[in-house]
Amino acid sequence: MKLLRYGEVGRERPGMVDSSGNIRDLGNIVDDIGGEVLTRSGLSGLRTVDVESLARVNESVRIGPCVAGVGKIIGVGRNYADHAAESGNEVPKEPVIFFKATSAIVGPDDDVLLPPGSEKTDWEIELGVVIGDEARYVSQESALNHVAGYCIVNDVSERSFQLERCGQWVKGKSCDTFAPIGPWLVTIDEVKDPQNLAMWLDVGKHRYQDGSTSAMVYGISYLVSYLSQFMTLQPGDLICTGTPPGVGLGQHPPVYLKDGDVMTLGIQGLGRQRQVVRAL
Repeated sequence: MKLLRYGEVGRERPGMVDSSGNIRDLGNIVDDIGGEVLTRSGLSGLRTVDVESLARVNESVRIGPCVAGVGKIIGVGRNYADHAAESGNEVPKEPVIFFKATSAIVGPDDDVLLPPGSEKTDWEIELGVVIGDEARYVSQESALNHVAGYCIVNDVSERSFQLERCGQWVKGKSCDTFAPIGPWLVTIDEVKDPQNLAMWLDVGKHRYQDGSTSAMVYGISYLVSYLSQFMTLQPGDLICTGTPPGVGLGQHPPVYLKDGDVMTLGIQGLGRQRQVVRAL
């Protein structure tokens, strides 16, 4: 299934994409795409719905963040060897983990806002893993049983806030609009091999990132299991699994986002995003 949320900011309704690519309204079936709806039992219930009987939604509607009520966004740093190298770092012996504020979440085509004082705002396409069933101390072998599905995340990052302002990375990761997610949450049964998905990101007409999830250092099963040793993963939690090479920081000289830039990005089978960059 391809699940989504659509409508005005803060008033999104749950939806589903039918076999022809049309949006169908799920508002009479579930309250939203989040919480218990994302568990195995919740998703099983949605699979019994006659999609063609649902009201069709105008195709010009705004698409919102594909998951509601995200409890935490967990980022994984330096999880692609080439990206670690372009950032001047070695591949870590264990996953580098950071948090990103949930207030940064926006829809896949909403504007990205440059915060006051921004000098080095950068792009990062990432595969997002959405937790379904609660995960606590789970094995790598059973980890995917706790995953509801996958989505695109643009882990927008202000590098001067992240790397030059002391403290943890969270300051450069959490500005408003720095977490576009969606357009869809694609359930795990529709993604045959999440470790072999092409991914790309353009700024304007230039392709900066052109990679594959096959190049992850630590794969999805490992990450879910690993994280569950340190914290309980709850329905709707979002894991951002790292970015391939080609970020602005890694260019020679570095290239950063400016007012009016347009980012387009996509992951095989998960749709695409488009964001216009605006200065506050």
